[in-house]
Amino acid sequence: MADEVKPKVNEAPTHDAQLAADSIASGEENAPRVDFDADYATAQQFSVSEVDRTGKGAAAAEAATAPERKISKPVETKAQTQPTGNPDDYAELAKEVGNSNTESITNVSDDLVEQALEKGERKN
Repeated sequence: MADEVKPKVNEAPTHDAQLAADSIASGEENAPRVDFDADYATAQQFSVSEVDRTGKGAAAAEAATAPERKISKPVETKAQTQPTGNPDDYAELAKEVGNSNTESITNVSDDLVEQALEKGERKN
């Protein structure tokens, strides 16, 4: 089913569009006819190429996107830590964390670590 385009002279965005709308409105030119259903059906034919209708399309796409070198598969590793119960381990860890530039407190002293350990022991 074809639809007729009805241009609106006052809403033409460009001078050329306004001239075309004037010509159609005055009858100098015929208004274009648009068959949306036929255009859609034609577009569907072009949406899939001939090579994709066969198995060759998938093979060509895989060959085009294949990596040039063999990629190894990642191996999952599990890290297990053993609790030591030694406060010196925590003090050393606190020193390492204290050197971070992204934390709000970057200056951790041994006294501060000792105070934290003492507070932790009092709560337990």
